[in-house]
Amino acid sequence: MPNIKSAKKRMELSRVERSRNRETRSKIRTAIRRVREATSHEQAEERRRLAVALVDRAATRRVLHPNKAGRMKAQLDRMVRAQQ
Repeated sequence: MPNIKSAKKRMELSRVERSRNRETRSKIRTAIRRVREATSHEQAEERRRLAVALVDRAATRRVLHPNKAGRMKAQLDRMVRAQQ
């Protein structure tokens, strides 16, 4: 446990940030699973749009590395194309 006030504050901010990042990654994983489980091509396309928006937002906020975000979006595109 830190003794210095700024270190205590930094620790608390890190905890808040970590929980927010975990929540974001969880939402992305759920969105990707929903794309995979879509029953029709139209449904998969709609869900892909939502998932891509979440991935882009996470990359902008640096929760995900931009290259990983690009890879995820490419994988989502392949998933949707495979459902045609």
